[in-house]
Amino acid sequence: MTEGPAVMIGYPWRLQIEAAAPVFVEGAAYAGQLRRRASDPTVLALISTAEGGVLRVSDTILELGLRADQTAGLPPGRVVLDLVRVDVDPDLHLGFFLEIPVALPVTRGLAP
Repeated sequence: MTEGPAVMIGYPWRLQIEAAAPVFVEGAAYAGQLRRRASDPTVLALISTAEGGVLRVSDTILELGLRADQTAGLPPGRVVLDLVRVDVDPDLHLGFFLEIPVALPVTRGLAP
């Protein structure tokens, strides 16, 4: 498991992941679910290439992102995320997990 930068509740979050080999093929589609832990049945947020939460930067770099509205409902603590390539049959798990801290920021509620 790898740990990423903290998600600040109510703010957008971005993370670039880099592979050692060229595994992120142009035109591929990816999806991932955030959960409190892998065994939790509740999906807290979904990211995918279709909705803009997974962006291919190059053959070795993907950028993951959550919108502010997606982080607004996250509980403080930690969430887990993995990615699956969904444009192949069967779907292909990419073989990594992120454990991401989630923090309640001091500065919040500024939007009217």
